[in-house]
Amino acid sequence: MNVHIQDPSFAEIIDGGAPVDAISEDFDFTEGPIWHPYERHVTFSDIPASRLYRWDEESGDITIYREPTNMANGNTYDKLGRILTCEHDSSRVTRDRNGDIEVIASHYEGKELNSPNDIIVRNDGAILFTDPTYGRQGMHGSLREPVLGFQGVYMLDPVSLALTLLGRDFTTPNGLCLGLDQETLFVADTQLRHIRRFRLIDNRLEGGEVFARSPAPDGLKIDSAGNLYAGGPGGVFVYHRDDGRHLGVIQTPAFCANFTWGGDDMQTLYMTASNGFYKTRVRVPGIPLF
Repeated sequence: MNVHIQDPSFAEIIDGGAPVDAISEDFDFTEGPIWHPYERHVTFSDIPASRLYRWDEESGDITIYREPTNMANGNTYDKLGRILTCEHDSSRVTRDRNGDIEVIASHYEGKELNSPNDIIVRNDGAILFTDPTYGRQGMHGSLREPVLGFQGVYMLDPVSLALTLLGRDFTTPNGLCLGLDQETLFVADTQLRHIRRFRLIDNRLEGGEVFARSPAPDGLKIDSAGNLYAGGPGGVFVYHRDDGRHLGVIQTPAFCANFTWGGDDMQTLYMTASNGFYKTRVRVPGIPLF
């Protein structure tokens, strides 16, 4: 079985017998997959290899999109379809303008960021990202002492590039995503094994209660019904949109760092898990990135 059902309502999200198919298992450690809704491809990171790969749905081919990437981790698209990337080894956030790489964040109050990890874009274009120290600890970056004394969550103005610290009371902030209302922010704190829920009001966070417990939450996203998904050990863990109840796990052969939805109906779930890139079909569509 590739699906572990914890709650009967999980059957509304995925068929219990749905296969999880390996597209390729020839990587070092995959992360940050993003689906392009018009060109129909998935771009994803291989952090230790310092590459961005691209898988084309029509041909099935996987090609190198960019190399080197300064050990890129999380990726997303902005509202103009430009790729935003978190670079572990350089401690930067970059924006891809048709191959011209622009640095849009690298320091906070004059101090180098830790290692930007995961990144999302709000409907109004505001960019949010997490900044743990994973990229300063070895195979996913380079060994360096942090300059900042905390690991935070930031908001970046896409025009002025003004950087605002939203919160710093985290141990290891990792994945993050917005709720359907665009005012709820979920943040995974991997070391503490929980996912917190905030209200994003203007440029500040309120609340921060634990919404769900998860074994080692990594990438976070919601589906079009508002259910919360978290990458983790052995697959993608799914939690009910209202109360954080654990519904089940879409299982992968190894630790699943991240995932994205794609296809014409946004019901193909693409997953990056350790050295592999996988896909399965789900019943509830995801949300296009732009």
